[in-house]
Amino acid sequence: MAHPGSLPLYQQIAELLIRDIASGRLIDGERLPPERDMAASLGIAVGTLRQALKSLTEKGLLERVQGSGNYIRARADAASVYALFRLERIEGGGLPTARVLSVDRVPKSPALPPFGRHAEGHRIRRLRFLSGTVAAVEEIWLDAAEVDRIAPADLLESLYLFYRQRLGIWIARAEDSIGQGPLPDWAPPDFPHAPGTPLPLITRVSWAQDGRSVEASLTWYDPDTMRYVARLR
Repeated sequence: MAHPGSLPLYQQIAELLIRDIASGRLIDGERLPPERDMAASLGIAVGTLRQALKSLTEKGLLERVQGSGNYIRARADAASVYALFRLERIEGGGLPTARVLSVDRVPKSPALPPFGRHAEGHRIRRLRFLSGTVAAVEEIWLDAAEVDRIAPADLLESLYLFYRQRLGIWIARAEDSIGQGPLPDWAPPDFPHAPGTPLPLITRVSWAQDGRSVEASLTWYDPDTMRYVARLR
């Protein structure tokens, strides 16, 4: 949680709870534990937890009843920084975090689906985690027409938040194709499979708010601990 591009701690907790609601780990009408007990179990201060719960209340996902407690109010349209992040732990939910492996501006790979206008892209390689468990390796390509340079220190843990706040790009929709592919040789040694191992492969193309395709990505995930989930509302 100390990554320089991390969300504020209260927002991380709010996002974790939103994903737990979406996965069904927290159900509509469920009463949350007392705030002090819940804060202790999460290893955070009560004040931080209250900020997170306030955020959920504002989103209509929590009802705070004076003298009784906090009750989940599940909604299908909850706003989330990670709304388009489709990986979950096998048991559901999990807070996404990331470690940047490299950022380079290079010619686009022929392995990618067509996207963007420029012959080059910013290739961002990352190791992804869900609540601290290694989940996936990913290679994200942002069309070089969108920005001239990206440094690793510029990136936020949520790339879509980075696009929105720093580049004025809102990812309005994405299309995923699920297949299988060998784990690339650049995967770090702490990923639990060896390079070359056939793994589930997510190929994504993303479009901005004005309809232009700006990003493509390849994600290899660990099927022993993670699953791909797309919920239809």
